[in-house]
Amino acid sequence: MSRLLAPFTRAVTYTRWLHLLVGVLIALVCGMVYPGLVRPGVREWTLIVLIPVPLLVATAVIPAVRRAEGLQARLMLFPGAHARVEGDKREEGVSVAPSASWRDRGRTAAWLTLRLWAGCAVAFVTVQLISPSMQLVDLALGGRGEGASLIPLPWHGWPCALLVPVPLLVLVHTVALAGRLMASAALGLLGPSAAERLAALEERTEQLLERNRIARELHDSIGHALTVAVVQAGAARAAADPAFTDRALDAIEETGRAALEDLERVLLVLRESEQPASRRPTLAEADRLLDSARASGAEVDAELAGALDTVPGPVSREGYRILQEALTNVLRHSGTVPIRVAVTVDAAQLRLDVRNPLPAGTPVDARSGGSGLRGIRERAALLGGRARTGPHEGQWQVRVELPLG
Repeated sequence: MSRLLAPFTRAVTYTRWLHLLVGVLIALVCGMVYPGLVRPGVREWTLIVLIPVPLLVATAVIPAVRRAEGLQARLMLFPGAHARVEGDKREEGVSVAPSASWRDRGRTAAWLTLRLWAGCAVAFVTVQLISPSMQLVDLALGGRGEGASLIPLPWHGWPCALLVPVPLLVLVHTVALAGRLMASAALGLLGPSAAERLAALEERTEQLLERNRIARELHDSIGHALTVAVVQAGAARAAADPAFTDRALDAIEETGRAALEDLERVLLVLRESEQPASRRPTLAEADRLLDSARASGAEVDAELAGALDTVPGPVSREGYRILQEALTNVLRHSGTVPIRVAVTVDAAQLRLDVRNPLPAGTPVDARSGGSGLRGIRERAALLGGRARTGPHEGQWQVRVELPLG
């Protein structure tokens, strides 16, 4: 019984019903002009249904018509969670973009024609099934039961009252079925074009790339700060030297402050705040990374060759993060060992080389699959460069080459 009465309780049944009946208005207007609506026969009804078609096809050429039909379909065929059939969340499949090609215009014309004919059919069924219910009420009250219905009603008297709900039940179920069919047709005829699907795919890809970039930024910045803080705290405890402890605390403070700036910048981007995000560090500030590593107790031998301030912004920013992760990787896995850093800039490319001794007994493939090293390779690949990470001549090496063009 609940399934039998379900269409009566769903708002989507009535919004789709209204959507179908609205499509009949153009036929009624044209029918008033010609051939008229006074006692129309089969010929007149055929003309009433066919005459508006050329007008609808011409209207479909206007790009904005497709957008208007898409909005109507979304609002009335898929009217929201409060009225939607359970599990039916397909309104996103109806485009609300104007026509961008003749194929879109052709699909819009087919939709308008289908909506006209389906609306006329539903309007006819509505009249033919509401009228018998009214006639049955009249017969039950002792009247003659006259009406516009083509369905014969041979019964008379009060038993007719028992049959009043039957035509209404058939009508609502018929309308519900027609509404589902029109919703499916809308997905096919008003669905996004190939160009719109490609644009949506590109937008989704850009969002995923941005998320990955933000994840790498947080990993590199926060990971570096925490690694330096842990190493500094451990070294200060082991040294038991007040002067060294002061220097360690200064280094932890400076690194923590830089990490907080990076975190605030990323949060501003995620919140889409109107405030401008803080500037991302570049290789021109590489000394800050080197000093932070030295303050951790590591011996850093650095060679910076070339004009770092002339490196293009994207390359310089990614180069800074790569150097930061390489130093963090050394401190995290090898501790305060000697580190050799070489940053070279020439006319064609930027080269970064970070090396440190491998502890005795380190496996050949050690540290080759961490997320930080994977991030280094991803950054290099996105810029069209190359990255090599792994053991080399008894040392651990991170070597990256980034084109400047």
